[in-house]
Amino acid sequence: MDKVLFLFQNTVLNRRCVEAAVMTGLALNCSINKKSLFDRKHYFYADLPAGYQITQQRVPIAVNGSLSYSLCIDNKMSQMVTKTVRIKQIQLEQDSGKSLHDDTRSQTLVDLNRAGVGLMEVVMEPDMCCGEEAAAAVRELQLILQTLGSSQAVMAEGQLRVDANVSVHHPGEPYGVRTEVKNINSIRFLAKAVDYEIQRQIEELENGGTILNETRAFDSKLGCTVPMRDKEGKQDYRFMPEPNLPPLILYDAKSLPANLNHQQVVNIDWIHERLPDLPSVKRAKLVEQYGILPEHSFTLLNEDGLTEFFENVVKQTQMKPKKVIGWILKDLLSYLKQHSLTVKESPVSSFLLADLLNLLEKKEISSTAAKQVLAELWKGEEKTPLEIVKEKKLELIQDQKELEQICQAVIDGQENEVMAIKAGNRKVLNKLIGLVQRETQGRSNPVLVKQLLEKKLSQ
Repeated sequence: MDKVLFLFQNTVLNRRCVEAAVMTGLALNCSINKKSLFDRKHYFYADLPAGYQITQQRVPIAVNGSLSYSLCIDNKMSQMVTKTVRIKQIQLEQDSGKSLHDDTRSQTLVDLNRAGVGLMEVVMEPDMCCGEEAAAAVRELQLILQTLGSSQAVMAEGQLRVDANVSVHHPGEPYGVRTEVKNINSIRFLAKAVDYEIQRQIEELENGGTILNETRAFDSKLGCTVPMRDKEGKQDYRFMPEPNLPPLILYDAKSLPANLNHQQVVNIDWIHERLPDLPSVKRAKLVEQYGILPEHSFTLLNEDGLTEFFENVVKQTQMKPKKVIGWILKDLLSYLKQHSLTVKESPVSSFLLADLLNLLEKKEISSTAAKQVLAELWKGEEKTPLEIVKEKKLELIQDQKELEQICQAVIDGQENEVMAIKAGNRKVLNKLIGLVQRETQGRSNPVLVKQLLEKKLSQ
């Protein structure tokens, strides 16, 4: 969430937390319980000052939802499949503190900064079978939460954490004993942790061992999961109705009493009417509006700020969106990843990229020259694309007679290639075009060069 919101302030429920949970439940196709209950988890918490946690175990705020997500079935992102994971429930809780283990001093320190902060837990059913599926589902959930404003959901900052429950079994047999990998703080680590744990359990069982019902952690440096503690059973949590909180009552348009202060109640229908477009809808609109490939729409939404960047470039350039997307995904994005920068940190603004693409579209520079200009823009020296073009003398040669002379010189120096072309091997023509490009230092229009070469070779 944009601000630190406490779920309970002097044991009074925070309205914003309830609204965020309802909004998330609706976005995940859940049934919203008009009456939900709070429970006290009386297992001792060393990192909660009260020594216990308030949660919703018996009747949570939302149940029986679903989350559709897509993942690629090859490395080129050219084939996408859509899968669905069931949502068992969404519950409101108090977050606990954070334990920091100092192995050097054999000490455990407790950070209580987030203790008591509102926490929303989304519980998924066991409908995923590998790390890649788990990662894709959580990434889609992350996008939904960010779109709704329920959470900023930055995993590196602890705003979204994943507990992965993993078990293995033979087809047709009951689920095996599960382990829980706690507090995974990266989608990449989630995929690795799940796949490692699956393989570990398979090898353990095949070697005659048994799987312990335990809590584990993922060691990102070693790339493996390590034991933390035995898994506590439900009976150890000692759930009991929370004595300080009455049932949470929600309303819809039909059940909303006329005499109640609307500021003091949560109206499910009011929230539903104000749901923004979810990521799946945004992707469909991008494909329809700009004619881009579905897999490109996933990349645009997966990178924070990239959709806005793309749309700003499209508005400011004469180039078609299908060509713009190539420059953004292949060139700009590769620069950003190479330097570990976000879209918002890019030294090349949407205005500068649009200005560059306009020069290319008007055939004032070649694509090779455009890539050189982009590399110069990346240095952040506050020069415009046109200034760089003039400074580096990258303009396309407009004098056709000059180009004809260069083409003729290349033909005269490549007798074997000319004979091969005249014998019917048209592929060799590309070599001549490349030689002309080299002679002009990329300042010739390849299409015009091809036409001139073909004309001269036919004479």
